[in-house]
Amino acid sequence: MDEKIARQAVYDAVIRAVTEISEDVKGLLEEARARETNPTAQSMEDSMLENLEIAKRLDKAVCQSPGYPTTWVSFGDDNFPAYMKEVISEAVGEATRKGYLRPSIVDPLTRVNSGNNTGRGVPNIEYEYNPGQQYVDFIISFKGCGAELGNAMQIMTPAKLGKDLVGLKRFILETALNAGGKPCPPFGIGIGIGGQMDIAAKMSRKAISTRRWDDENPDPQLNELEKELKDAINSLKIGAAGTGGDTVCLAVKMDRAHTHTAIAPVAINFHCWVARRAGIRLWNDGRIEKLL
Repeated sequence: MDEKIARQAVYDAVIRAVTEISEDVKGLLEEARARETNPTAQSMEDSMLENLEIAKRLDKAVCQSPGYPTTWVSFGDDNFPAYMKEVISEAVGEATRKGYLRPSIVDPLTRVNSGNNTGRGVPNIEYEYNPGQQYVDFIISFKGCGAELGNAMQIMTPAKLGKDLVGLKRFILETALNAGGKPCPPFGIGIGIGGQMDIAAKMSRKAISTRRWDDENPDPQLNELEKELKDAINSLKIGAAGTGGDTVCLAVKMDRAHTHTAIAPVAINFHCWVARRAGIRLWNDGRIEKLL
């Protein structure tokens, strides 16, 4: 893959990601509005949909917050994109300079602002090697950080998971209830189960940031859990923007990894309705396809 072609493709994906939300999430938001019975929630959802139309028409950012940029890059035997970190950083910095992103990334302790939404560890890039893959897949997600305030992590034990996973379900529902309107609902929730703390957390972010929110989980048990938990969370009647209503959760996305017999780590990751993500496939011969 030619670096010049990749550079332009990545920049275009960044701009697309921050000026619109994913089509699947927009569709779920429109469906939620169509069945909403609470007048206040109807008004909130109308404003959200109008905001999307205005952002697209004026070529402006969907949300004033830049979110936190995380990228997933997969590659094959002979196409590792060694230039990708530089290309992504430059694209995010240029988008900030042009006003598509507000500069909000700071040092965690000194709080010094880098001024261009990059810095140590930012953007975060997760690499995955797949033998024989003849293309590079690139997905970038700008996840709002207000939603992070509702996130939760617990190293559960098998006993805490409970019979029929009652303990796991209680933890997830209590977390959603405690989060209330902080994650800018209607939200999506990513849940990672297994591994150790770091693995569960990464799975939770990847699940809600890279999967379509209207898809089916290929894992039958997790697929059923996703549907059950989504319905249960919506029954809490927290509603759009936390003002009450029929829909507070648009999607629950789960993943799992094997873990030690003594533990069952669980990470819960909220994603606001502003699902800013874009994905592209860069073929070795120079072709480019849209993924998300």
